[in-house]
Amino acid sequence: MHLYFMGICGTAMGNVAVMMKALGHKVSGSDTGVYPPMSDVLRAAGIDIFEGFDANRLKLLAPDFVVVGNAVSRGNPEIEWLLDTRALRYGSLPQVLHERVLAERKNIVVSGTHGKTTTTTLCAYLLKSQGKDPGYLIGGVPLDLEGGAHPGAAEDPFVIEGDEYDSAFFDKRSKFIHYLPTVALVNNVEFDHADIFRDLADVKRTFSHFLRLVPRNGHIVANGDDATVAELVSSVSWAPVVRVGTGEANDVRIADFAETAEGTSFTLYWKNTLWKQVRWNMPGLFNARNAAMAATGAALACFPENPTAFDVSALAKVQGVRRRQEILYRDDLRTIVEDFGHHPTAVAQTLRSLRARFPQHRILACFEPRSNTARTRVFQEALPAALGLADESFMGPVHRAEKLPPDQRLDLPAVAQEIAAKGGTSHACASNAAVLEGAWAILKDAKTPHLCVFFSNGAFDGIIAQMAARAKMAGKSLA
Repeated sequence: MHLYFMGICGTAMGNVAVMMKALGHKVSGSDTGVYPPMSDVLRAAGIDIFEGFDANRLKLLAPDFVVVGNAVSRGNPEIEWLLDTRALRYGSLPQVLHERVLAERKNIVVSGTHGKTTTTTLCAYLLKSQGKDPGYLIGGVPLDLEGGAHPGAAEDPFVIEGDEYDSAFFDKRSKFIHYLPTVALVNNVEFDHADIFRDLADVKRTFSHFLRLVPRNGHIVANGDDATVAELVSSVSWAPVVRVGTGEANDVRIADFAETAEGTSFTLYWKNTLWKQVRWNMPGLFNARNAAMAATGAALACFPENPTAFDVSALAKVQGVRRRQEILYRDDLRTIVEDFGHHPTAVAQTLRSLRARFPQHRILACFEPRSNTARTRVFQEALPAALGLADESFMGPVHRAEKLPPDQRLDLPAVAQEIAAKGGTSHACASNAAVLEGAWAILKDAKTPHLCVFFSNGAFDGIIAQMAARAKMAGKSLA
């Protein structure tokens, strides 16, 4: 079967394209801005990539099915030709996964506002450590797995990152509605994706629909410390619910959490029975919870009658995922960290963890308001408290600010003023280049240890790599 991916260079689209190629399908696709690393991954897999969208080319190729990415919208010439002629079958990426991959698998679907990529990676990694060959689809670059997608063995679980974002311009259901969960993980639920959802109630609605897909012989693994998740699962009667968290009432309990410059440790209990004492290098209580959720989901998929038989010792060797609290450079005076965080909750969690890990360092936080929610005033009140946890912060301009009316746009000077009013220091910069220069002016002359962390779900105009390169050159000059 010839599958044509429209928008093939997106992370999810590209990873699924490679997986479909591995499953024996002919695969090609189109996109704008075809560039590494995804273009290299696709070409290495023998997939033809076409620059730009061309209806005549699509007509000549005549694929059996067109996979339409959710970044593609009306006005695209290939879309308009498909709709005008109805000459080819087409559908969304989640639809293809549903029909071609997930329909006959035991699926572990990882959902939540935060931590999906890391938790999905940990779950797949733990299954592999048990000698399984799990399939997986991860919306990032895992450091402990070979790539972001793998079909796996048909008899083993398939672990997939369950995104609540919409499926395509013609299918506004959340992606995870297509994913046929046997085990559904709900890590946390907050308001996000303001371009898709009206409010938190709207987000809760789609998660409630997702949970109704879990069969009676499946399981729901819920963050028992999250009030919104607790509300969502409080009336569930159709499938067993296993609660995970730090509170005493949880079925799987995270106890004795500690984080220092030497690493992180915690203990897992399953219904008051010791499961495992864990010492690893992943930062923060949030990652300990990700690990507990992943281990619980994997254990229930493999040993539902005796989950503690599932060995989680491999956690000690986990490296994690690129762009999640990733240290790009470190010497005695300067440490450069990159993080995908773009929601105030995630920013605050990472800054607290960095404070515990680097207690002697002065912490600078650089934030790019880039996501469709971070660009708006939705986080106007929460962002100052999060960035205020750093010793000093630099905020780049709102991404594509011209697309938002001024009264809906995040007010960066007001964020800086709020931080200053509480005794902090923050700068609303006119450009991302100014963020780089402002932070570097402090780092270049540092006489005591400093850490600079960049928060962005995008490229930040390349300044993250530039800062790491500057720090490395400065480090060489001191050597």
